[in-house]
Amino acid sequence: MQLIEVSEQHLAQLQAIYNYYVSHTTVSFHTEELTLDEMRSNVMNGHPRYQTYVIEDRDVIIGYALLTQHKNKQAYDGTAEVTIYIDPDYVGSGIGTKALSALELQAKALDFHVLVATICTENERSIRLFERLGYEKCAHFKEVGYKFGRRLDIASYQKIIGQEPYH
Repeated sequence: MQLIEVSEQHLAQLQAIYNYYVSHTTVSFHTEELTLDEMRSNVMNGHPRYQTYVIEDRDVIIGYALLTQHKNKQAYDGTAEVTIYIDPDYVGSGIGTKALSALELQAKALDFHVLVATICTENERSIRLFERLGYEKCAHFKEVGYKFGRRLDIASYQKIIGQEPYH
């Protein structure tokens, strides 16, 4: 398994993976599937520190992972949001653990100090993954989402990965 920077050629496959979660789960809080242009703007932002990586195994795309901006204020520059989407056919195969560990290495190389993941509380598999890798629950927001006819909670998890402040 390896992480490679996203490119235009990956977009349709990433869109298919993401739209599965939009249509069938509460993993994503989008309620309508994304177009290819919307997907492009979500995963190809052009910023050197906030990047999307394709998760590839033996030349097969099995998911993608993102390091995105936590907040648009300079004091947050040492913090990134981390998100992982695994192709539904590969969920439960250990790819999430490998991908998150690899993403943390990328984040350290990019001088991030803290990683934050925001997860729908119904997504117990992701919560277990992040907790297993040392993320701690730091917030719980009740009924902030509405999808499939019900109110949904989210929780934020964080992990301090760096020692020095970002400059």
